Amino acid sequence: QLQLQDSGPVLVKPSHTLSLTCTVSGGSITTNDYYCTCIRQPPGTGLEWIGSITYMGSPYYSPSRECRTSITRDTSKNQFSLQLSSVSPEATAVSWCVRDSALSLPVCGPGTTVTVSS
Repeated sequence: QLQLQDSGPVLVKPSHTLSLTCTVSGGSITTNDYYCTCIRQPPGTGLEWIGSITYMGSPYYSPSRECRTSITRDTSKNQFSLQLSSVSPEATAVSWCVRDSALSLPVCGPGTTVTVSS
């Protein structure tokens, strides 16, 4: 059974980099048609797609986030990671990692609340 587990600091200072790592078990992130995706939800707002990395290792990002976003992966650990640089308090949100696929239902991690505050 495919499972995702988010991990990372829950408190980040303004202007610093927010980093989250998602560990995938029960399936390889290099499996054909797997898209590893990061979504976030700030308080009182809807879900926001941040970006994804394909099973081939190619990242792509929301145009509104592209200049400060990086999604990378470590295939030896079956992990992918999100980095948001120069964050402000408005970046406070719940973040989820998701395994998307055109061939099966999405699988989400439990989510992590990250607060940006000094």
